[in-house]
Formats: sequence, C-alpha cells, structure tokens
Amino acid sequence: MSAGSDQDDGSRGSRRKICEDGQQHPEAAEEFNSNAASLKRTLSTCEENIPTALPMLLDVVRGPECLPADEELQDMLRGKLRILQSDSIEVSSLFTELSTHLISINSEEKVIFVTFKTSEEIWKFTTYYTIGFLGQCLENLLFDHKYWLSFLEEDITIKVSVQEDKLNLIYKGILMQEGSLFAVCSTNQMFDSSTSGGDLYLEQGDIAQFEPPFLGSGWTVRCLANGARGTAPKPALEPINPFHQWFLKSGAESILVGDGKPACDFPLQFARGTCVATMAYDAEVPDELSVAPAERIIIEGLLVSCFDWFTGRKESTGEVGLVKTSLVKPSTDTCNSADIFLDGEKLTFFSLQEDKVTKKTITLLKKTSQNDTGHNYKLDVISYQDFEKKKSLSSSSKVDTKRSDLKRDIQMILDQRKDSDSVFTMNGTLDDSVLATEAKNPSLPCFTVHPVIEGNDNTENFIPLFSFLEGQDYKAEFGILYGLSSEILASSTFTGHSEEDELIAFLGVARETARKKRLFWSQTRLCFLLGKLCAGRSKFSQARVYFEEALSVPQEGLMDIRLVASIYSNLAAIYLLQKNTQSFFVLTERLVALLLGIPDCLESLEDNFALKYILKKAILSHNKMAEARACHLLAKHHWARAEGVQAVPYLERLLVLCAEAQGTWSISPSHGYLTLGKLYSELRLPHLSVTSARKASLQSSTLTDCLSSIELALNSLSRLYGITEQGAAASPQMAPYLHQALSFTQVQVGACDQYHVIYQLTVSLCQIFCKHSMVGQAICRMHTFINSNPLSQQLTICIPERKSVLIWLAWLHIDNNEPDVALDILDSVLASMPEHCTIPLEGVVLNMRGVALRCIGDLRRAAESYQAAVDICQEYEDMANWAVAQANQGLLCLKAGAKGLAESHLTEAVQLFSELDEGHEADFITVLLKLGQHYVKQHQLHYGKACYEWALLLAINSNLFDCQLTVTRHLCNLYGCDSPDQAQCIIYNKYLVKLLRCTGDREQEGDALKAISQLYLNLGTERAYRAALDYTKSSLGIFIDLGFREKEAYGWLQAGKIYHLLDQTELVDLYVQVAQDVAISTGDTKILLKLLEAAGDIFFNNCQDRDKAITFYRDHALPIAEKSSCVHTRLRLCNKLTELMHNLKLYEEAVEFALTALDISITLGEHLNERVVYHRLASLYHCLDQYELAEHYYLKTLTVCPTPLLFDEETLYYVRVYQTLGDIMFYNLKDPFDAAGYYHLALAASMDLGNKRSQLQLCTRLATIYHNFLIDRELSLIFYQKARGFAAELNTSQTVKTIRKAPGETELAEVKIKYKKRMLQEMELDLEIKRRTLRKLDLEIQKLEREDPMRTAKKK
Repeated sequence: MSAGSDQDDGSRGSRRKICEDGQQHPEAAEEFNSNAASLKRTLSTCEENIPTALPMLLDVVRGPECLPADEELQDMLRGKLRILQSDSIEVSSLFTELSTHLISINSEEKVIFVTFKTSEEIWKFTTYYTIGFLGQCLENLLFDHKYWLSFLEEDITIKVSVQEDKLNLIYKGILMQEGSLFAVCSTNQMFDSSTSGGDLYLEQGDIAQFEPPFLGSGWTVRCLANGARGTAPKPALEPINPFHQWFLKSGAESILVGDGKPACDFPLQFARGTCVATMAYDAEVPDELSVAPAERIIIEGLLVSCFDWFTGRKESTGEVGLVKTSLVKPSTDTCNSADIFLDGEKLTFFSLQEDKVTKKTITLLKKTSQNDTGHNYKLDVISYQDFEKKKSLSSSSKVDTKRSDLKRDIQMILDQRKDSDSVFTMNGTLDDSVLATEAKNPSLPCFTVHPVIEGNDNTENFIPLFSFLEGQDYKAEFGILYGLSSEILASSTFTGHSEEDELIAFLGVARETARKKRLFWSQTRLCFLLGKLCAGRSKFSQARVYFEEALSVPQEGLMDIRLVASIYSNLAAIYLLQKNTQSFFVLTERLVALLLGIPDCLESLEDNFALKYILKKAILSHNKMAEARACHLLAKHHWARAEGVQAVPYLERLLVLCAEAQGTWSISPSHGYLTLGKLYSELRLPHLSVTSARKASLQSSTLTDCLSSIELALNSLSRLYGITEQGAAASPQMAPYLHQALSFTQVQVGACDQYHVIYQLTVSLCQIFCKHSMVGQAICRMHTFINSNPLSQQLTICIPERKSVLIWLAWLHIDNNEPDVALDILDSVLASMPEHCTIPLEGVVLNMRGVALRCIGDLRRAAESYQAAVDICQEYEDMANWAVAQANQGLLCLKAGAKGLAESHLTEAVQLFSELDEGHEADFITVLLKLGQHYVKQHQLHYGKACYEWALLLAINSNLFDCQLTVTRHLCNLYGCDSPDQAQCIIYNKYLVKLLRCTGDREQEGDALKAISQLYLNLGTERAYRAALDYTKSSLGIFIDLGFREKEAYGWLQAGKIYHLLDQTELVDLYVQVAQDVAISTGDTKILLKLLEAAGDIFFNNCQDRDKAITFYRDHALPIAEKSSCVHTRLRLCNKLTELMHNLKLYEEAVEFALTALDISITLGEHLNERVVYHRLASLYHCLDQYELAEHYYLKTLTVCPTPLLFDEETLYYVRVYQTLGDIMFYNLKDPFDAAGYYHLALAASMDLGNKRSQLQLCTRLATIYHNFLIDRELSLIFYQKARGFAAELNTSQTVKTIRKAPGETELAEVKIKYKKRMLQEMELDLEIKRRTLRKLDLEIQKLEREDPMRTAKKK
C-alpha cells in the first residue's frame, strides 16, 4: 500500500487513542516482546532474527483465477476490519479455534497479525491454511447478508496470504525454545558418537532427533535407526514439516526407533500390478508364499518399498500369502499407484445412501421452515405509492404475456390431482430395511461350557464349537468373534461357567482335542480365543504362547486373512508390552503387509500401533503416498471406535495430501470435509465445523454430498451463533448451500422424487431472500420452480402444500408491489376450492385478496373480502385469524379516513389478540403499534403511550428482537417529539443502544449514542455534560472504526463543545483541531465548510472566548465559501461576523462584513436579511459616531419593512427605531425639530401598539423639547399632562396587579411596601424632572439676557 494509507491508518489509531482518553492494553505487547527477547537469546548461536508476529494479508478475490475484486468489496473488507480493531473478541475467538493468538489488525492494509506459542499451534495453523480454511472462516466472520445473497452466481472469496519464509523462521524459533526437534539432514555428515567407538554417519535426507546447544555445548543428535547418539557444533539440518514433528514427538518411544529406509532396491515407492520373483524362496510359516525364480506374482493391494513384506497372489495358482519385497522386481505392467485406496475398499467413513440423506434433509428443512402462509392470515402492513402510475409505465403487452403464462402454469399445477394424504416416500419398505439390517449384522451362536472331567472323552461336548470354528473360509460371524473383547467372550458368547478359569480350561481341552483330531482351523481359532482371554487377565506370557501356536498350526494357506491379522495384532501388542523390539518389528512388518493389501484387515486391529508404524516409516522414507494411506487407515480406525479427537489430525493431514495430489485419488474430498465437520462439531469448534460444511458443499460431486453439507451447516450455524435450527435455516449463510444443491438437481422424466427436493430447497432459499428484503430474487426463484414442473408426471407434493406455496408466492408479489399478479394467483387458487363448503384455506386466500385489492386501491372489494374472511373465522372459531382480519379491517378504515370505525376494529382486534395463547405476538405487537400511532395522531397521548409500552412488554416477553427494535424506536420518537419527556427519552434510547449492539449494526448504534449525548446536553447541568461527553466518545469510537469521516469529524467537534461547556479550555482546541483535520481528510469542501462554521459556533454561542470564533469564520470558513461559491454560507458567515465584531466593539471591521452581507442579500433577494443588515449598519455607524449614516440606514431599514404591519412586534420595532432616530437627532446632531418629528412618529406607533410605558417616555421627551427648545408652552404642557396621566395609570395598574396576585396577608404586606417604595421613587423622579426643568429654564433665561441687554432693562 501507499505511504498515504500507512499515514492514514496511523492517524486513525492516534485519534482512537485520544478518543479513549489514552487508555491502552499493553499486556499482549509485553508478552510478545518478552517472548521475542527470549527467543533471540536462545538463537544467539544460530545468528538468526526470529520474528514474533506473522502478518496475514487479506484480499477479496473473484473467480478461480483469484483476480482482485472491485474497490467496493475491498472497502467493505476494510470497514469490517476497522470494527474488529476496536472489538476483537469475536475474531480472537476465531483465531483461538485456528490455534493462533491475535496481536493486532491493520484495517487499511487489510492485514491481521498473529503469533504462536507452540509448534503444535503452527502445525494446526499451517494445516488450516493449506486446505483453505482460513479464508472461509474469515468470510463467515466478515461478510454480511448482502454478500451471501448477492453473489450466489459469482465466486467471491477472501484470499489469505502469509509470508512462508517468516512463518518458517517463527517455526524454527519455537522448536529451539521447546528444546528438541526432528529434522532432516541437508547433507551427508559425521557426528562424534557418544554411544560407540566410531562416528555416527547420517546421509542426506535422513531424519533424526536433534537437541540444540546448551551452555556452549554442540548439537546432540539421535539416530532413529538404532538409537545411537552423536554431537556436532553446527550440523546442516532443516526441520521437518509441523505434522511430522507433532507425530514423531507424540509417538511412543518404541514406535520412534526403527529404520525408515527402503527395505530393498525396488524402484517404485507405491506399486500396483504384477511383479516377478528374482530368486526361489520356501515358505517358513503357513502365511508365507513359496516362489520360484521368474514366477509372476500379482500384488494384492499395494507394494510399498519401505516395508519388508507385501501381500501377493501367484498368477499360476491363485494362492495368496506374504512375499518378501526384496525377492521381487517390477514387471512390464508394474506401476506407481496413482491412488492410495484398494480395489473394493469402502472409501467413506459413514453411510451416504442417497434416499436416506434426501429424506432426512427434506424433513429437516420442513421442520425449520418458517412458512405459515397456508394457515395464518397476513396482516396488511404493506405500503404502496403510485401503483397505478407504475402500472401505466410498464410494458403492457409483455406484462400480459408473462401473467398469462404464469396463470397457465399455476392452473396446470392445481389440476394435477393427488391424494391429500400423499407424502414424499423413498423406494423400499420398512420390512426390506429390517431384512437388510439383519443380513448386515449376523448374530453369533452361544456355546455352553461343560465341566472338564479328566479321563473322560469330552468330544461330544465340543461338537457344536468345532462345527462353528472349523473351515478355512472366512464368515461374517468370525469377524464379530475376532473383534470381541475378553469380557464379552466370557460373558455372552460362552455360558454355563462361573469363573473364567472354567472357560479357559474348557477351551484348553477343546484345543487339545482339535489338535489330536487334526482340526487345524478349529485349533488355530481356539488358540486365538485362549490368547485373548489370557491377555484380558494380564497373563501376557501365556497369551503369547497361544498366539504363537496359532501361527504355527499347519494350514493350507492364507485363507482366513482376518484371523491372521487379528493374531498378528494381538501378538505384536504383547511383544511391544514386553519390549521385545526385534520380534515386534518382524511381526509388525507382516501385519503391515496385510493392512496394505487386504481392506478388511483394518477391522482386526484392537490398537493403532501398527498403523502408527506405517506412518512412521512412510515419514522416514519420504513416501507421501504411504503416508496418505496410513493417515486414511488411522482416521478410519479411530472413527470406527468413536474416537473423534484422535481421528482429526490424520484426517486433516489426509486432506492436505489429497489437495497436493490435485484430485488424482478416488477419495471424495467432499466426504472428507463432511467427516471433518462432524468431528469439529463434536469437539465444539463451530467455526471450523461451518467452514468444513462450506468446503464440502463447494467440492460436492453429487446431490447427496450437497444435502449432507446442508444438514451439517444447519447444526454448526445454530451452535456457532447460539440460535435454534429454525433461526439457522433463515440465516443468509445458508443461501450458498441451498443454491449449490439446486445446481445439482435437474428434473427429468421419472424424476418426481427429485422435484420434491427442488421444491423444498427453493422454498427454503426464497424464505431467506424474503427475510432480507430481496423479494424480487425470491419471486424469480419461485417462478423458475413453477416453470420446471414435469407436466408428464404426477407431482409428489400434496394438494394443500401446493396451494400453500402458491399463496405464499402471491404474498411475495404483493410485497414486491405487484398486487395485480397476486390477484391472478389468488383467484386461481380460490377457483380450485370446493364449491359447496368453505374450508379454512379459503379464508386465508380471501384475507390476502383483501390486502391485494387494498394495494390496488379498490377499498370496497377489499372490505368485502375481509368480511368474508371474518365470516369463515367465525364459522371455524379461528380466533387468531379472526383477530388479524379485524385488524386488517381497521387498517383499511384508516386508509379510507374513517377514523372512528378504524379505532373500533383495531380495539376489537387487540381484545381478540389478548385472549390468545402464545404464538401470535408479532401480529399483536404490529396492531398495537398501529393503534398507538392512531391515538398519537388524535392527540390522545395517554392511550398511545399505553399501546406502545404494552407492545414493548410483549416483544420482550416473547423475545422478538426485531419487534423490540421497532417499538423502542416508536417510544423514543414519542417522548422526543410528540410528548417531550427527556428522562423517558433517555431511558428508551439507552435500551435501543442495547438492542442495536445485539444486532451488530454499529452505524445505528453510533447514531443512537449520539442522540443520547444530545439529550444529556439539553439538561444543562455539569453532571449531564459529563454523561453527554461519555456517550459522545462512545459514538465517536464507532464512527472511527466504521470510517465515517463526516460523522467522526462532528463527533470530535461535539466533544470539544462539551469540554468548552465544562470550562476545560485546554482540551477544546485539541478536539476542534482533530475535527478540522478529519474534515480536511475527507476532501469534501462542503463538509469542511460546515464543520468550520460549526466550530466557530461553539465560541459564538458562548460568552467565553468569543473572539476565537473570528478565526474560524473569517480566516478559515469565509475564504473557502468564496472559492466554492457557497453564497448562502458566505452570507451567514458575514452576518455572524458582523454581530460578533459589534459585540466585541470592532466596529470598523464589522461594517465591512455588514456591507458584504448587504450586497449578497440584495443579489439573492433576501429581504428579511437585507432589513437585518440595514439595522446592523445603522447600529454600527451609530457606535462610530457617524450619525448621518446611522440615520440613513435606519430609514433604509424602515423602507424595507413590510406594510401594513401585521404583528405587534413589527409595530414595536417602529417605536424603537423612531425613538433611536429621535435620540440621534436630539442628543448627537442637536436638531430638536427633527428629533420632535421622530418622537412624534414613535409616539404614533406606540399609541397604535398600546404601550403606555413607551408613550410615557416619549411624551416626557416631547414635553422637554417643546418647553426648552421649540418654545411651545402649550404643546409642552399637553405632553407633560399626558406623561403625568400615563405615569399615574401605570402606577395604579401595577399596584392592582400586585394585589390580585397576593394570596395571603404576608404577600399583601409585601405588595404595600413595594407600592410605597414605588410611589416614593415616582415622587423623587417628578421632583428631579421639575428641578431639571427649572434649571433649564434658568439657563435659557440667562442666555437670553446675555443676547439682549435692552430687553432685560426694559423688563426691569
């Protein structure tokens, strides 16, 4: 990625840090740093730098070529990773299942950093990475329903890439920490031997056990061939792969020691076909073959060159036995096997019979189906707009053709009659299955143990036993007998004895009798049974004698191979227990030959040591085909014994090797993943189980595999998300499974059973589409299903089920704004109903017809249809559907404007719902909401609140999550707008946040937190401010994670505003600056401009630091507004700057912005704003002592005022402006004549307003002017008298008002005191006025005297 993205990611991290008040979680970092330091100290001798973190690069790719997907999907991935950065609990849980430890997430680079603590964790991780589990596990975590439903036809996946060299370094470092490792020699090398006189020599490719140097010593090596040890300072080695490492470390000591090199020079590692003997060989024991030179031997199963023996069959005689690998060479038809499986071998771990799997899956899908359309009425909550307009705009001819075709197909489906009690059945009867089960599971006879009497002939007592045991051919009963434990042998197969000693004595005599009578097969099997009984009693030496005798009995060849394999297995276990290593290796080699040649021999094993021996030798000889064969046998062995934990590693390794073989094996990868998914489910690993099901579905080659993956996915998803199977069936993650299964179904002639499968798969898929508001997709799928109807065959779907699915299709069309198509379908279904009687299904159709007719606009016919549905409900006493029909009638009346009738129907519906049992809460809640909305619109808020709160209680009690969300939103709106109550609004908004957290909708959660913050901010207390700050920071963190830059910027700004209210000025600038930086990073000028203005508003609307607003308005926002031609914003900014500078007494600068605002207002025709600007200019010039300009702009203000005056406020404005003009003329320009004119105009406006206080003030001023300046004593006296009258009237009225408001004596006394004080003040004011008047008169007289001395003399 670019440096810019790195920088951006770093800034996001720093912003997150600021948002969280600097709180960090350093534990993980400290742990990994300590591990790194320890690791570096350990590897100091190796001079390697070991990384501690492995980066996993994620990328959304398209198609099998893994081409990068479009940028929208990449942004979606980044957004999901951003969410996980702050809330990593879910992803940590996933990586715990994947045996890794999460360190951090870099969302912009789409990288997840993980680490490991043990080599076993690396082994599991590399396994999951190799078989493709990592990407699909992350898909389940990161992809939402839009992806699962929108890209069914496209191959969109998450590709995970890791740096394998870095992973190898981590792997080596951990191996060094663990102290002992298995590695392969890179070259031929010598080691100083510590156990013998000579040096230890290892060839290139040899695997040995190494121990790293300790305290300055050299490396220690142990040879796996003979246990010899040696040392070397710096051996050339390379660790073996993690699975081999785990296996060799976990095996028993005796299993680990042995030579893994090829037993001979046979050139093929994994051979099939025919080979040729190179020399003569005489069999030493009955299970071996005697061969002559150049004799052709057919390889039974497989010949693996690293083992001493293989199972062969003479081409000339057909005799079967063991052949030494060193005695043969390849022939012309010998080849390396391309497959690890034997001919006739059962490849699957569990049964996958198509009919049973199909029936089970269909039953499960029906059980989890949520389609109740054929039984329950639908509530009319569909909103339509402009249906007729849409209808007219559509292509009428094309639409009519489609509708006619659909009607024809539907009619054909309805006409194909079938008994209503017909159900989907499979071929075969119950009796057949019982007989087949009995044939597969034969029973053993029970033998009676007779007392042994010495000297008597006991032959008669053994006849039944000999007759059963004798015979060279293998029987199914023998297989059961060989697999029984000693306890079951002694308790169920043999009866009539009290102690095991009696049974052993009886069988011992029987063995001797069989030997004497030369019944060799009976003797051999009796020796085997005696050996098992003795081993069960821990008498291993005696058991070894019996088993060895069983092998030495002369026989006619290797006929009962299962018996020989069982003897080998039990005897080898005794050799291993007694530490008879040489005998163990010899016998195990023979057992391996049988296991690699005969498939059924696996059932003879009681322990897995022989299988581990095969795997060990395959690893040491680097034979991957033999390794895969051994893993298959081990997995199958543990699966058969219900040991799932032990089977998982070998099955995982088998799938890894299968992937490397690139499909050349006959194993079904799909079946392997299904088996692995079942095991993961048992081990409580839901992520891996779901991923296994997805893998199985993608690699399915048959419909059976697809259906099995559906069953596994349902179980796994329900466990992963803690939901029911019904909820899992509606999960969008089920859509790919259903789509994949549908792609395998092709309806052909005679394939009606498959048609039923298509039907159930289609319905399930359409329900998922419908639930997630993709109704069009659901309709398309249903039409495809209807068009694929095999007309030549009778449908396997019963008539009621057909009608139900057609009714549901009609509902989908209604929901998709196609009610006319729905009416066609419903009319066809209604026409197929019985004519002379009504059935409940008819009511369902009539109710839905009412919904469709209402959507079209035919309210009369809709009402008739609803009423008919109500009548049917009353006839059958169907209270639940009756309630829905009543509610639909009420909703119809609301549409028609009949509010009283609507309220009556809805109230009756609520009463019916309240009397029902559980199961109808969703419709009940919807009806309560509709009734509550009606009450709120009618201003009956008390009833509206009751309906809303009742609905919320129902939703909580029924655990209906979506309903809780809907009702809570209504309550928030109610208490926020219709019936304001901030406390209740905060409570319900908090509950809304809790619900949104459960849905995972982080954006809506952030918006709800933001709303709570604003509610607390409105309370205006310090405690409320701090609560608002906490919620603002929570929402801010969410917006940072989601990458919503605009909301993030405003979140920072809101936090800065709250800090300003809390007087924490040192943080305000920091938060505002971060908000500004985020807005700049968006690259959107409008967002930046709005934010800068909002930042200035923080200081503008506060009495503290108001001058800081100038910086944001004038220096930042205004230049951007000018460049971007945002005229209205520029006007608003100039107005704010004018007022702000006026308040700060920066009058000259304020005039400049006021003039700019005036020009913009005139240009835009904003008359009100023009008037405001004129007034501000007048005030500014007044403050600047430019009185002529002030008078000019005041008069301009009055000229643009509206006439006539409509409101008292407008008249009051005239009063104040004229009074101000009068003051300017009188006090500033010294023009009493003009001042009197303005005062007269103000007095006239005040008289029109009826404001006596203003009239008092104006009359006083006019009296003064006429008395002192205009020398009109008559007018002066008139205005003075008026002023005295207004003063007396105002004093009297004020006293009367005060007395009327006084409720008691104390208050009355206070009123009297206040009245007396006011009278004194008025008297003092009158005296002051008189004194000032007299003084002015005296001054005027003195002036006149100075001007005219003659007048003075005459006057004297």
